[in-house]
Amino acid sequence: MLLVELYSKKGCCLCDEAKKVLLKVKHEIPFEFRETKIQEDEDLLHEYGTKIPVVFINGRLAFKYHVYELELKELLLSEMS
Repeated sequence: MLLVELYSKKGCCLCDEAKKVLLKVKHEIPFEFRETKIQEDEDLLHEYGTKIPVVFINGRLAFKYHVYELELKELLLSEMS
């Protein structure tokens, strides 16, 4: 199964928007979803700071700041093949 990871921060409207798109697409193309709040990990907070949200698909950077639904679907389908 595909793994999609979202690095986000509480109170981040872009993060909320990215999560909404990810969960919407998850209904159509199943994947395991993990969300990590970067403020809970000092190393992640230092590395990403305000450069969020960040989305990884199977460990590879896929999106930064914005998640685009059509591009997400294409990336997920290409990972499945």
